[in-house]
Amino acid sequence: MAMIKKQRLAKLKDKAKELLSRTLDQHINLAVTGLSRSGKTAFITSFVNQLINEGHGSQLSFFDPVHHGNFIAAKRVAQKNLSVPRFDYDLAISALTNEKPSWPEPTHGISELRLAIRYQPTTSLLKYGSDMATLTVDITDYPGEWLLDLPMLKQTYEQWSEQTNALLLTEPRHQYAKVFLAKVAQLDPFAPADDETLANLSKEYTELLHLFRHQLGLSVIQPGRFILPAELAGAPILEFFPFPNIHAIDGNDYQNASDDSFIGMLRARFIEYKQSVVKKFYQQHFVRFDRQIVLADCLTPLNACSENSGPESFADLQLAIDMILESYSYGKSGLLARLFSPKIDKLLFAATKADHVTGEQHAPMISLLNQLIYQSKHKLNYDAIEMKTLAIASVKSTQSGKILHQGQQVSVIQGNRLSVNDNRCIADKVTLFPGAVPDKLPEQQYWQSSAFNFINFAPPAGLTQHQALPHIRMDQVLQFLLADKMI
Repeated sequence: MAMIKKQRLAKLKDKAKELLSRTLDQHINLAVTGLSRSGKTAFITSFVNQLINEGHGSQLSFFDPVHHGNFIAAKRVAQKNLSVPRFDYDLAISALTNEKPSWPEPTHGISELRLAIRYQPTTSLLKYGSDMATLTVDITDYPGEWLLDLPMLKQTYEQWSEQTNALLLTEPRHQYAKVFLAKVAQLDPFAPADDETLANLSKEYTELLHLFRHQLGLSVIQPGRFILPAELAGAPILEFFPFPNIHAIDGNDYQNASDDSFIGMLRARFIEYKQSVVKKFYQQHFVRFDRQIVLADCLTPLNACSENSGPESFADLQLAIDMILESYSYGKSGLLARLFSPKIDKLLFAATKADHVTGEQHAPMISLLNQLIYQSKHKLNYDAIEMKTLAIASVKSTQSGKILHQGQQVSVIQGNRLSVNDNRCIADKVTLFPGAVPDKLPEQQYWQSSAFNFINFAPPAGLTQHQALPHIRMDQVLQFLLADKMI
């Protein structure tokens, strides 16, 4: 009888600990946000790697739970959402630690990963319930291009067409879009729609989006699923496009257009895309986030001056970030708010590839990113959300040093140049000063001087899967996003 009472008491104690843990909010839903090539896959890989390899060469001196000794261990555990693909950490870390290392392949759809972090509570109420507590972290990764579709939820087909056509009529887009716009302008909007014509014009529009993103380095791409369709590849729901001069169509005629007319079918597919793709994506994933990191590559647009598209690349990146942040819910995330209406209460902006410039250029990188996100930050409620900006390298691929040049010491970086063809390192090791990063949005004279020589570097050779990856400021990332939950 006494044994049964002890067992019941033990179960009650365990349940009480579990309830206390849940009540004190030992859970974080982290949204990793950024456009393609901003480094999301490398970031998540390093984020996980630093935690599960703490003590194996990790450098986390600015992460208080490690610095103060109450971090115990972390491991990957099964995710709760079984319908979402798992982030393939093993494949990513294998790419980085191969004999000939390469950067992990970017994700082409949504994925998740769950971490369980054990620590010793020191000041929270948890220390009265247990010597050890667990913080669960759910990390969600998705193509940044999909995020740019979220503002479409607030638009009609007419509004979206006007906005998109305005972009297509400005350089550098216009010189490539002229032929497409002329073909669409020849359509009779009220004529019976032809599937083949719609499919061909949608294909041309999609090819333009690929060109804008991958050749011109532009960021505002709508609809995002057109260039990263995932499971929707080939579906008619991705076969629509903006209609030029839609404001010139009589309003009554437009509203009464039949669904089998060109304009009626374009409108219907736009509406269906919003409801079945964009809204569904938003409802399934965005309502539960409470922490967010926005990754931005500020360096690549600096190289665009040679193609005379640098100012446009920066303006486009600025607009894209603004569009992305517009769709999130921000505000204080206390206990009751988190239980019934989760909101993001911490937002980190990170300028990636900090290892691709010399150390003294990190402060200008941060300043430049703050300039890019200035409008977005000031739309948020400063009293309701904590924000921070950092320059980071998820995986440090270069070494810093100094060389003597014309009698003066010059800061340089050294690393293996990245092969464009196979995303791997090539034999030649380069040493260079890539140039000075402007601390504000570049003016016209900057683009004319071509003063920046940013190149891509391969991951460092000789890494192993069970050691912490070299990094720049990932410990400060962990400190900002996790540390307050581990006290």
